[in-house]
Order: sequence, then C-alpha cells, then structure tokens
Amino acid sequence: MSNQSSKLFSLSSLIARRYFFSRKQRTVINIISWISLIGIAVSTAALIIVLSVYNGIGQVTQTLFNSFDPELVVQPAQGKTLHLHDIDYDALCRTDGVATVSQIAEENAWMTYRHNEAIVSLRGVDGNYHLVTGLDTLLYEGIYRFTDTVAAPDDEGDTMLTTVHYLLMGAEVYYNLGVRDVSNIPVAIHIPKRGVALGLTMDEAFNTGYALPGGNFYIQQDIDNRYVVTDIDFVRQLMDYADDECTTLAIALQPGARVSKVKTAVAALLGDGYRVLDRFEQQPIYYKVFRSERLGIYLILALIVLISTLNLVASLSLLMMDKRHDIATLRSMGMPARQVRRIFRIEGVLIAAMGVAAGLLLGFVVCFVQQQWGVVKMGSNFVVNAFPVAMHGIDFLLTTAMVMALSTLAVLFAVRKNKV
Repeated sequence: MSNQSSKLFSLSSLIARRYFFSRKQRTVINIISWISLIGIAVSTAALIIVLSVYNGIGQVTQTLFNSFDPELVVQPAQGKTLHLHDIDYDALCRTDGVATVSQIAEENAWMTYRHNEAIVSLRGVDGNYHLVTGLDTLLYEGIYRFTDTVAAPDDEGDTMLTTVHYLLMGAEVYYNLGVRDVSNIPVAIHIPKRGVALGLTMDEAFNTGYALPGGNFYIQQDIDNRYVVTDIDFVRQLMDYADDECTTLAIALQPGARVSKVKTAVAALLGDGYRVLDRFEQQPIYYKVFRSERLGIYLILALIVLISTLNLVASLSLLMMDKRHDIATLRSMGMPARQVRRIFRIEGVLIAAMGVAAGLLLGFVVCFVQQQWGVVKMGSNFVVNAFPVAMHGIDFLLTTAMVMALSTLAVLFAVRKNKV
C-alpha cells in the first residue's frame, strides 16, 4: 500500500511539473502563473532588502550609542551617588574581564552663554573615560581635553598658574548656545545647591562655575542635544561632592570577554546595593522601539506577501478549470480524487518555491551590491554616505518560512475551493 502511494505521489509530481514547465502555448493561465511567481519573488526580495537595510541602520545607530555608552555601568540601587570607599574598588579593577574603570559624576545643569541658555546633562569624567568610550574619536571641532594650566597675572602683577576647564558639547547644545567656534568667552554653568530647597538669589540657590568651550561632537541626536562633558573634579566642586563620590562607574571589558559573564562577576562582587547595566539596559527605550519597529515592518511586508499570493489562488483556480478534461481522464483511469488534488497542490507549492528562491537570490544580489559599492546614497549630511546594509541568515530563514507558509495556505484554499 505504501509503495502504491509512493508511485501515485511520484505521478502527481510528474504531472504537476509538466503542467508548469511543458506548456507549449502561452495562454492566459500560463501568464498568470508566471505573474504569481514574479509577485512572490518580488515580495520575498523586498522583505530581504528592507530587513537588511533596517539591520544596517540599526547597527550604525547602535555603534553611535556604543561610542558614548560604556559596555557596563555600575549605579547605586538606591540614591543618586556612590562612594568609592564603600566598595572594593581595587578588586573591581582586577575583576577577570575588566580592562578599565572610569568614574562619572552626572547632573542636570543650566548653562548660559552670552544671551543664550540651555538645560543639559553635565557629565564629569576622569582620565580613563576615553578608554571606556570612543568620544575622543568623534569630535567635530576642538581637541579632547578638559583641563589646562595657564599662566596669568594676579592683582599684584605676579604670574601665577591657573587651571582652566573646558567643555565638550553635543553639537546641538553647541549651536543652541550660539557658540560658532572655539571661544575664549566662558560658559556659565549653574547647578542647584544640595540641601537648599529655595534660594532668594542666584548665589543662594545655585553653585556657579565657568569653563571655556573646548569643542563639539556629533554622535546621535538624543546625545547631541543633551550632553556636555567636562572634568569630574570640576563637576564634583559644583555639586558639592566628596573627592571619592560619583554617580556612575563605567567599565570597559578586555577583548574577547563575555559581557554577561563579567556583568555577573561584578554584580556578585558589589552586592545588592548596586545595579550593573549593559548597553541594552542603559538604552531600554531605544532597543524596545527598534524591535517594535522591526516587527511592525515585518508584519506589513507579510501583508504584501499575502496579497501577492492571491495571484497564486487565481492561477491555480484557472488551471484547474482549464484541465477539467485531464482531470476527467485521470479519474476514469482510476486515480483517486485526493491524488488529483495533490497534483495542483504540488503545482502551487512549486510556483511558490521557485518564487521564493528567485526572491532570495535577487534580494541577496541587491544587498551585496549595496554593501560593496553603496549604489544608493543617503547624502552628505548623514553619518554614512550610502544606505547601510547588514544581511542576517535568520532573516533569510524567517522570510522563507513565512512566504512558504502563506503560499501553502493559499494553495490549500484554492484546491479546496475548486472541488475535483
């Protein structure tokens, strides 16, 4: 019985292939079948191309965030600041997988420059900060420095050494304040005094400091319109912090170290009083939105694929009508109805499979060309000149599975609707 079923299946497959490949006349049915195949191929290629471009944009954006966000950060579980003497700082620096630890003191500040003002996140950093981020490589103007010692005359005319502080600003903060070049006019920085609920004057309500514009950086809009980076001791002074007090510890990992493993080790060392966050946890909203947008795009393109399978339904329906004589002949020769239906199911799946294969190949070729030569440009005002593309194997597998599933459902519907 099994051998007979196998022979009938082989016969059904043979007839289905002949219906598709061996048509001697170009009929409307033949044309519709090819339109179905092309429709599936185009929609499959569109899925691959759009998902790959979205992957590329995501990688570029993530790289920009990664240049500002450390691989791991340590923050107090309660409160705003931590003291280095409360933790085993030396053991943290020696933790397996940890390359560098940098201290950060961050607070919202009100900055004024000439007649302009801005509310910013003032981030004070130590000398190791450039080792845990890539900020020093992303300056558009200026140089990477936060302090300098200059000689200046005092009231009696004698020369004395003075420490000058510099600010590296996000590009939008830089231009919103009206700084058009590295300037010798200082920026005033005002931070509310700790423990003071209300002050009647500026001096009573705010600690004020002055620093020179040292340059600006382009990273990402959410960073460029918010952050200003300077020396941590200057920020500690403005915030009335102790010398070992900070808001965050930034950690850079050794090459090849696993983030999850180091994160677990650091969390175990510090205990429950501290939170250890990786890059995904530092930017939770961005990554959630990115995944949601990707899912939304996938569903929209899946709807387009579903619409393209309607051509497949029409093609099979017309083919079954056209082959009524052949069906009657096969039935009179003793072929069961389910085997006849199988012919057209195989025919539909064959069209879908060829369409998917062609679409995957087309999508791969288009993405490869864009990767190698950047044919489609984004313009000179963007971080990259051409649309970034990143092909992932999982996208090819998911696209194949989704298109074949929808096509198979369409084939089953068409065969079921047209009873043999």
